[in-house]
Amino acid sequence: MTDAGSARRIPAERVHAQIVAVLTAWTMPKEAIRVTADAMLATDLSGVDSHGISMLMEYERARKLGKLNVAARPRVVRETPVTALVDADAGMGHPAAVMGMELALKKARLSGLAAVCVNNSHHFGAAGYYAGLAVRQGMIGLVTSATRNIAVVPTRAAVPLLGTNPLAFAAPAGRNNPFLLDMATSTVASNKVKVHDLQGKPLPPGWVLDEKGEPVVDAAEGFDILYHRDTGGLTPLGGVEAMASYKGYGLAMMVHILGGTLSGASFSPIRNRTQRPEQPDNLGHFFLAMDPDAFRDDGGFEADLDDAIDVLHAAQPADPERPVLVPGDPEAATRAERRRDGIPLPDALIEKLRGVCQSCGAPFLLLD
Repeated sequence: MTDAGSARRIPAERVHAQIVAVLTAWTMPKEAIRVTADAMLATDLSGVDSHGISMLMEYERARKLGKLNVAARPRVVRETPVTALVDADAGMGHPAAVMGMELALKKARLSGLAAVCVNNSHHFGAAGYYAGLAVRQGMIGLVTSATRNIAVVPTRAAVPLLGTNPLAFAAPAGRNNPFLLDMATSTVASNKVKVHDLQGKPLPPGWVLDEKGEPVVDAAEGFDILYHRDTGGLTPLGGVEAMASYKGYGLAMMVHILGGTLSGASFSPIRNRTQRPEQPDNLGHFFLAMDPDAFRDDGGFEADLDDAIDVLHAAQPADPERPVLVPGDPEAATRAERRRDGIPLPDALIEKLRGVCQSCGAPFLLLD
């Protein structure tokens, strides 16, 4: 999340309008603009600042390189009653991802469960947004995605070969917030190492490994490994092997197998050998939808999940000032706070977004 103390609070409506203005200047199709802007805003409202409006600089770079097809129109290229494959047409990941999840939900409504893969895509923002689409329709959603960046070192390896490979799972409750797990399969994000370097704080052992597989605690060295070296990198979830990093490594591969291999999309270490700057990333995504009513009497699933969540909320906390939460609670609280007070955007980010607007000819709307 952004440090709100060093940021301006921008109303959500203005952030949405700025995204729409940039995508319109790119001449994206009208419906794709709406879907993409809604997904990016929802991500910022939930506190996942790394995947919302701050991604416009990266998307603009991809557009200028010619790898991003702004006129893309995703289409179904293979289909059965309970499965489908969507070609994203080398466009923004958000429209194809929404299409994929909505198609999975439609099929699951008829058959109880369904799975849809997307290929030939780009970055799609936060996986949790698409899992959350399922609970809006009373469904269970599971989402995974292949990734473009390589930063994570497999257990026992000396070089990074994996991305932070996201996994999201959402389930509807009744009186409680939906259960919404949205996680990377790495121990930590690259940006957290950068923040520790800027603040001169040591890294917790197990965030970053060097080329010998040894934990790095010096933040400056960790930053150098991630951004300037070809060896060492972030650890899979768990940290080092003694702390079961092989579990995070296994989860990361599961995520890629579903999102990348099953969809026929690329695996970054292989793609990067021949990819030219102007070629699309060909990322893949996976969407699974399940109807609880196919397994339980109407409302039984939600009632039992409520009971389970109630038990967790009522657990005695180790620190009375920090009550036990359930995945989805922090995001719900952040959404309420940011809808009320605005989305915090650092001045440096605002200026970069001003540059995006100047680059593509869009009006700059964030500040009066």
